[in-house]
Amino acid sequence: MQLKIMPKKTPLSAGRVPLILFLCQMISALEVPLDPKLLEDLVQPPTITQQSPKDYIIDPRENIVIQCEAKGKPPPSFSWTRNGTHFDIDKDPLVTMKSDSGTLIINIMSEGKAETYEGIYQCTARNERGAAISNNIVIRPSRSPLWTKEKLEPIILQNGQSLVLPCRPPIGLPPPIIFWMDNSFQRLPQSERVSQGLNGDLYFSNVLPEDTREDYICYARFNHTQTIQQKQPISVKVLSVDELNETIAANLSDTEFYGAKSNRERPPTFLTPEGNASNKEELRGNILSLECIAEGLPTPIIYWIKEDGTLPINRTFYRNFQKTLQIIQVSETDSGNYQCIAKNALGAIHHTISVTVKAAPYWIMEPQNLVLSPGDDGTLICRANGNPKPRISWLSNGVPIEIAPDDPSRKIDGDTVIFTNVQERSSAVYQCNASNEYGYLLANAFVNVLAEPPRILTSANTLYQVIANRPALLDCAFFGSPLPTIEWFKGDKGSALRDDIYILHENGTLEIPVAQKESTGTYTCVARNKLGMAKNEVNLEIKDPTRIIKQPEYAIVQRGSTVSFECKVKHDHTLIPTVTWLKENRELPTDERFTVDKDHLVVADVNDDDGGTYTCVANTTLDSVSASAVLSVVDVPNPPFDLELTDQLDKSVQLSWTPGDDNNSPITKFIIEYEDAMHEAGLWHHQTEVPGTQTTAQLKLSPYVNYSFRVMAENSLGRSSPSEASEQYLTKAAEPDKNPTTVEGLGSEPDNLVITWKPLSGFESNGPGLQYKVSWRQKDGDDEWTSVVVANVSKYIVSGTPTFVPYLIKVQALNDVGFAPEPAVVMGHSGEDLPMVAPGNVHVTVVNSTLAEVHWDPVPLKSIRGHLQGYRIYYWKAQSSSQRNRRHIEKKILTFQGSKTHGMLPGLEPFSHYTLNVRVVNGKGEGPASPDRGFHTPEGVPSAPSTLKIVNPTLDSLTLEWDPPSHPNGILTEYTLKYQPINSTHELGPLVDLKIPANKTRWTLKNLNFSTRYKFYFYAQTSAGSGSQITEEAVTTVDEGKMAGILPPDVGAGKAMASRQVDIATQGWFIGLMCAVALLILILLIVCFIRRNKGGKYPVKEKEDAHADPEIQPMKEDDGTFGEYSDAEDHKPLKKGSRTPSDRTVKKEDSDDSLVDYGEGVNGQFNEDGSFIGQYSGKKEKEPAEGNESSEAPSPVNAMNSFV
Repeated sequence: MQLKIMPKKTPLSAGRVPLILFLCQMISALEVPLDPKLLEDLVQPPTITQQSPKDYIIDPRENIVIQCEAKGKPPPSFSWTRNGTHFDIDKDPLVTMKSDSGTLIINIMSEGKAETYEGIYQCTARNERGAAISNNIVIRPSRSPLWTKEKLEPIILQNGQSLVLPCRPPIGLPPPIIFWMDNSFQRLPQSERVSQGLNGDLYFSNVLPEDTREDYICYARFNHTQTIQQKQPISVKVLSVDELNETIAANLSDTEFYGAKSNRERPPTFLTPEGNASNKEELRGNILSLECIAEGLPTPIIYWIKEDGTLPINRTFYRNFQKTLQIIQVSETDSGNYQCIAKNALGAIHHTISVTVKAAPYWIMEPQNLVLSPGDDGTLICRANGNPKPRISWLSNGVPIEIAPDDPSRKIDGDTVIFTNVQERSSAVYQCNASNEYGYLLANAFVNVLAEPPRILTSANTLYQVIANRPALLDCAFFGSPLPTIEWFKGDKGSALRDDIYILHENGTLEIPVAQKESTGTYTCVARNKLGMAKNEVNLEIKDPTRIIKQPEYAIVQRGSTVSFECKVKHDHTLIPTVTWLKENRELPTDERFTVDKDHLVVADVNDDDGGTYTCVANTTLDSVSASAVLSVVDVPNPPFDLELTDQLDKSVQLSWTPGDDNNSPITKFIIEYEDAMHEAGLWHHQTEVPGTQTTAQLKLSPYVNYSFRVMAENSLGRSSPSEASEQYLTKAAEPDKNPTTVEGLGSEPDNLVITWKPLSGFESNGPGLQYKVSWRQKDGDDEWTSVVVANVSKYIVSGTPTFVPYLIKVQALNDVGFAPEPAVVMGHSGEDLPMVAPGNVHVTVVNSTLAEVHWDPVPLKSIRGHLQGYRIYYWKAQSSSQRNRRHIEKKILTFQGSKTHGMLPGLEPFSHYTLNVRVVNGKGEGPASPDRGFHTPEGVPSAPSTLKIVNPTLDSLTLEWDPPSHPNGILTEYTLKYQPINSTHELGPLVDLKIPANKTRWTLKNLNFSTRYKFYFYAQTSAGSGSQITEEAVTTVDEGKMAGILPPDVGAGKAMASRQVDIATQGWFIGLMCAVALLILILLIVCFIRRNKGGKYPVKEKEDAHADPEIQPMKEDDGTFGEYSDAEDHKPLKKGSRTPSDRTVKKEDSDDSLVDYGEGVNGQFNEDGSFIGQYSGKKEKEPAEGNESSEAPSPVNAMNSFV
């Protein structure tokens, strides 16, 4: 039975049976762990670890060292054979063996010769468990013989003939390396015409006169002895036909004449190999070299093909100008016919080489060492292949198996040795020999039968630290023979592992596929076989994984800026992480621009080389995580360069350029600018733009311009710097192709015509001598054109013209070359004068108290004497007696554009007297005024009373004081006062309506409820109706003269308490109690107000909304509060305790209409027909709906202050 642990996983059972790994199963062999302590204790047969090569060529000038090293337990002893017989080293004083080694040292440097020790050596290493043998080591000394002396005659041949210079080096060991050189030790040049063959000869396909020389020398280098042997120089002379005849006549008796072929062109013939076919045999694994060298004129070219197949692509190489075909790592599949073809202009020939690949023996399955337990079975398998197929023979401890001691447990079956029921005496070293005519293979494999109790090789109390949710592997390396069974336990109680979350490997390792925090603890490994038991404890700790909670992000930054990458790491508190930043998976550059702190990598002043992938790597002793981000460095493009002007014509030129670097942001367009060095030197103008994919532009040119061009590139980040300017290009002069623009004719005086225009620029002049031809005539007359040529100016004045007469005008450009095209004709007018006539039939219609409409008759057009601008109304209010002392009367002006004959006067004051007149307006100014017209405005509704105060609050009365409206807008007829109570639940009571005479400014209300809040609405009236109202709130009190009647706004803190107190005070039983016990009532009231002092305001807005006065809508303030009325113009401070809106004023209803709705002074805007631009509407401020104001609770602070 053979036992061997296989590298596979066995899941533990999920049942209640202990999770035991039964490793005593039928497998191939026991594996002995490479544990030094274990290896020291176990016996082991010898194993050869080092030996000299089979074919060992030695240097005869040095000592001979034949290596043989082996290991085993106990250490082996060594012996040698030479040529098949025992080699007694003790009898040869020149031979010694290293201590604890089988290596032989033969000292031939002091005396002796290397040839004496030539032979076949074999080493044997032996101990009590068996004997291992080395290969047969053939010792041969290297040889580097000299060339035999020979007389080499000069070679004379005709130009164009072929030539072979033989080398024929001496036979050395190993064979020498051949090369050709001259006397100066310079290698002779080789080519398709001249080349060296594999045999060392130098081949000339045809000779040339330059091949003539006297120092063709063949050298043989013997690398083993580091010597070079030299052949006698060969002299070659190449002659023309005439020289050849002279040489033959003079030296025929003592000169070798080489060849007799003509120097005319000829088809190829092979110099080597000879004939049409040849054979080649090579061993598997070697380099197959096939050679074909041909002569001919012109020089032939060699081609190679394989018949019935293709040349292997990755293993085929051509050497020596394709004259040599090499296939490396040749195999049996490379056998076949190879054909070389030599071809020149006169023909082609071919040669077929039949290749046979033989093979020395090579391993298919080399026998492996067996470690078995007593009673086990096993096999040694030795399989080899070769061509021809090798023969397999077995040896036991170096002795052929046929004559080796018999072993009943052993059986030979060809290439397999079968062992059955082995015992310790079955231990031995077996040798397998596979051989054929091309070589042999020898392999040692031992069978070691061991009986060992279990041993656990893993160190005791080993601590394993594993990251959570990763596999945990707990080692239990063991050995024993027979192979032990392994069992794992967890915890102190020793309970066997019974869950399927564990996997037990056949090498004893316990795997927890997904380790959790609860996996932490102590684990015990127990190994058992029939010879004993061993156990070992290990500890497992589970750590939190390292995570990058904030990863660096992709960044695009502009060159020169600063970029920061963030990398925040979370880790187990017991582990210390190290954070490393990498760029392109390499260390960061050693540059002070790169700074790294705890969580950030900052790169300052970024340049192009900084772009790439940056990786943050967080390492602990147990895990590693990383995150990467890409930095793209962008910038505006580099400027274009290499500007070139081509296709230069009178009015066009082609400009081309080379783009600069786009700096990682694609160029979207190129901007081309030009400079006119003649007219505006140093000033660049925009010429055109082309797409970013274009690098040429056809440019239109103007005459008489000295052009220079430059180009700028633009991408998403901006525009590059300009390129260098191109060469200058001056275009020819031509007549102007355009005339001045903005031609106008306007008079500055009543008797002149000022003609103005925008002159042409120097660029537009198209030539020298720029002037203008100015022409004019009256539009309605029959006069001819009057013309004058002026210099390069922009104005010409025609004097003595009639007032405001239309003229036709034209201005034409010209230069020294000619005139511009005929100009366009424009119309102008001579100077204007003031109008002579005032508008007539002016009358006024009063629309309402703030608006009137004015009508008038238009003036005759001839009397206007200019462009009609419109009509202007002057109007003013009659002064009162107090105002008549003023020197200046404030007049208002409205202008109505165009020929409009009526207009509206808005914003008038009601109940007032106004006066007005009308004037016509032209470009020169105003005409005379029409006679004054007066009119009256009717009464209007008044504004709100200026102020409203509540004074002298008592137990059942309140007194109101007020000031009349600041704008009565008529005669006041009466005042209206409305009021209503507010109960404790913020509900509004019934509304009381009072009429008060217009001459009153004070009114007292009596018979009011005790300690009750009231809300008042007050407004004035004229015959036109009711004006804006003013509102106020107040509370009746119990102590007249001391209790403040007007509540401060900030009483929110006492809201709840005030509500309860008012509620009690309104109960019937409480009133009766006050009548009976007056003193008690006073005390209770004092306590009530003290409690109120802890509170604040209470909202009544919602209740007021629900009980709005249906007849009068009080004003709605922005913040929903009320206060004492104050004129916005006076900005008077309010009394303490009064309630005011957020802007501290009460808004008044105003009937004044804004002048902006109709026109404004002389700057008012009107339509061409004189109508005002915009829709008329009277502007009034909205009256707030009654009940929308918020009410506040009485202030207990003020109430208590009244008692002090």
